[in-house]
Amino acid sequence: MTSETYASAARRIMAVLFVSQSLASAAFIASITVNAIVGAELSGRQELAGLPTTLLLFGAAAAAYPAGRFMQRFGRRPGLTIGFLFGIIGMLVDGAAIIIHSFPLFLFGLLLVGLARGVTDQSRYAAADAVPLSRRARAISMVVFAGTVGAVGGPALVGPLGGVAESVGMPALAGPMFGGALLFVIGAVLLLLALRPDPRTIAEALATDEAAQPDYQAATGPVRGLRELLREPGPRLALTAMMIGQATMVLVMSVTSLHMHNHAHPLGDISLVVAAHTLGMFGLSMVTGTLADRLGRPLTIMCGALLTIAGALIAPLSLLTPWLALALFLVGLGWNLCYIAGSSLLSDSIKPAERGRVQGASDLMVNLVSAGGSLSSGLILARLGYGALCAVAIVLCLVPLASAMPQLRAARAARVAQGD
Repeated sequence: MTSETYASAARRIMAVLFVSQSLASAAFIASITVNAIVGAELSGRQELAGLPTTLLLFGAAAAAYPAGRFMQRFGRRPGLTIGFLFGIIGMLVDGAAIIIHSFPLFLFGLLLVGLARGVTDQSRYAAADAVPLSRRARAISMVVFAGTVGAVGGPALVGPLGGVAESVGMPALAGPMFGGALLFVIGAVLLLLALRPDPRTIAEALATDEAAQPDYQAATGPVRGLRELLREPGPRLALTAMMIGQATMVLVMSVTSLHMHNHAHPLGDISLVVAAHTLGMFGLSMVTGTLADRLGRPLTIMCGALLTIAGALIAPLSLLTPWLALALFLVGLGWNLCYIAGSSLLSDSIKPAERGRVQGASDLMVNLVSAGGSLSSGLILARLGYGALCAVAIVLCLVPLASAMPQLRAARAARVAQGD
């Protein structure tokens, strides 16, 4: 393939991945918006309201590694399409469960939706496959930015879809589920027909060119196992950044709304803080991707850890809504930097023959950490308080901060040596 052919294929692939991920994100968030309400209504127990989201996260964790292995063998297009099929079936099952008022069936549907989430999250690695190393973080950031569409469009669809459901004699809460299934159908058709050539094919063709790059070269030699890879600083830092970034973000974000509610904040203030957090998570993705390509992955990870620490320091200092909004914005932006730079560094550090399996394993661990953070946040808040919870987040962020320093020094030494 010529450079022009590469560029043309990459543009088409990025457009397809952006649109399909936007559709999936809108479907996921429309469902998440009402999951706690549905869980409480179908179970008849308020304490089970958080179970649906936790189950969705465990489903995502369960799918990540098998999805990576499947895509390694058969390609990104069939793998992602199957993920969207899981989403279609899961949303239809959830809609039916609401109609017949079955909590177990609703949980089963959410498990399928979680499997879809675990597969579709790997769209960012498909984007990384389609571009050279120098533009990899920007490609990943574009797919992450698609989450902004879902963050805005998902909740906005809930009301109209509920109205449509009621107009045909169904419960309003079933509307977001059937609407989400339709979004997944559109995304699946788009992937199946337009994600060509398969990003895996482009990654293999680019591998020779990447080997000549001075920084973050893909490893040569035989295919390595996950344990062997984690002995190397690049993959270890990448996984640490993604896991700790996810853990601290979920830990603080999960209970901030409850913390505000406990101190008599109105729903409007809570919504503003959540919106600020979402903006930090997704809204500046294109900027952070460019920074990760220009400044390097380790420095970007360090910036992400520092921003999260700043947010966790500010959050417990004041109950004023603007301060909480600023704190949650910084926590979201810190996650964004760690997630994009970590994903990019992981792709940089492994060969195409290793990517699907290793990336799937990393997403498995990230999703498990996310579920653990979601479950533990309420316990820490209840037992120790919001300030202690933020302190835990700060301590956790010291791990990627310290881990990135040796790599940053090594990268600078390499640039100096090249200059000599």
